[in-house]
Amino acid sequence: MTFTLESRRLISPPSALTGVDHRQAPLLEALERERERSAAAFTTPGHKQGAGIDEALRGLLGREIFASDLWLGTAAHDRALRGAQELAADAWGADRSFFLGNGSSSGNHAFLLATLCPGDEVLVSRDLHTSLLTALILCGARPIYFTPRLHPTLGVGLGIAPEDVAAALDAHPSARLVALVSPTYWGVAADLAGVVEVAHARGVPVYVDEAWGAHFPFHPALPPSAMACGADGAVTSVHKLLAGLTPGAILNVQGLRVDAGRVNAAVRMTQTTSPFVPLFASIDACRRQMALNGTSLLHETIALAAEARARIARIPRLSLVDGERLGLPPCRYDATRLVIDVQGLGSTGIEVERVLRERFGVAPEMSDLVGIVCLISVGDTAESIDRLVNALAALERTPLRETDRFDNLLRSSAAAVATGPQAMSPREAHFAPAHAVPLATATGRVAVELVVPYPPGIPALVPGEVITAEKVSHLRMMAQAGMHICGPADPELATIRVVA
Repeated sequence: MTFTLESRRLISPPSALTGVDHRQAPLLEALERERERSAAAFTTPGHKQGAGIDEALRGLLGREIFASDLWLGTAAHDRALRGAQELAADAWGADRSFFLGNGSSSGNHAFLLATLCPGDEVLVSRDLHTSLLTALILCGARPIYFTPRLHPTLGVGLGIAPEDVAAALDAHPSARLVALVSPTYWGVAADLAGVVEVAHARGVPVYVDEAWGAHFPFHPALPPSAMACGADGAVTSVHKLLAGLTPGAILNVQGLRVDAGRVNAAVRMTQTTSPFVPLFASIDACRRQMALNGTSLLHETIALAAEARARIARIPRLSLVDGERLGLPPCRYDATRLVIDVQGLGSTGIEVERVLRERFGVAPEMSDLVGIVCLISVGDTAESIDRLVNALAALERTPLRETDRFDNLLRSSAAAVATGPQAMSPREAHFAPAHAVPLATATGRVAVELVVPYPPGIPALVPGEVITAEKVSHLRMMAQAGMHICGPADPELATIRVVA
């Protein structure tokens, strides 16, 4: 389906359900007023609306962004921020929303700091993002990892099952929180309503790292959002698939199981006291855009993704992974995600991404040993879809570096999420005396550092985990295949730091 420009510019009336007028944008409007009246600002930032900026940088980024980089003053900023956050809470279906200037990562830090104490047990899905692991180190909680179910041949995580959460809570009745990731990098949404039901029946709150699901509340064809499923807290990144500036994000909370005042204090602890106001204004403007026009924008986005999927399916030696192939109902898969396996080309996704970027100017979101992931968002057009599909079709005629045909289970979402024996909490291991040993001899030792093939940012090895032979084999394969490894002191992974 196509849409006219007029449908994109539709201005809706105030919400019929809440009476909230989403035509407002308190932060954006405050910044516009400040820009008009600050002809001579003797405040930070020191570049003074771009006057002192390096010419090359001004040429790259343009003048307007620097002219809008203004400080409103603490009182005016806080008033406008509160108004913008109240509107965001209405749009995302939360009781309270908090704007984040350091991405969903800082939301993960803030929520766990607000809800957990040192030594508390917390159930955590093993496909957690690095920032959730960092939050465990910061707050000192003891994770009980549970593993998402994997597709038996594709190696894609199918999300955390409610019955697995119920079993884990029954085995660990003192657990204070259930924390999981949904949706995944590959577009799979967990059965959040089921997870929330079994956790709440035992009096345990649920927190969702929903960084990749900011668009879910605004179209019925997408999976239900964490807030709609009754989660007590969720963080979401408006910059990933909506039209906010990087790294804008929102932390949403609802209900009585979480103290919103403690969350507010933790958010302040984990944010800079010198926020980039245009970033927050972009979150405000993004909320207005989606509250007023989100359904029509996403309707077009979903249609573009469907068109791309149909055309890619006709390209020889490429295959698509989607909800139907994974055996998931439509409400469990993000229809805007394109997961494209390239093993039929005799190469890796890493090599295909390199060729797409260097020869065709097409940039996938990520790649691994098996394929690539491309994101279709509200910023895409028929022209951008054509460019992507034409580049993929041209791979048939493009020389690629041949590689070994890796086992499907070496997809970076598979072996990386296997739970190993835990000898220490992440915090205890982080602060333990440590030294480096050759990776080849590390089996049986206790890891001190994170080892994260990136993207997608799932730690293959976490502090406090006993290093198994299977993990060593997986990490060596990832490094040999050219995946970028974050976290360890030795980025080549010849050595790894372990508890002394």
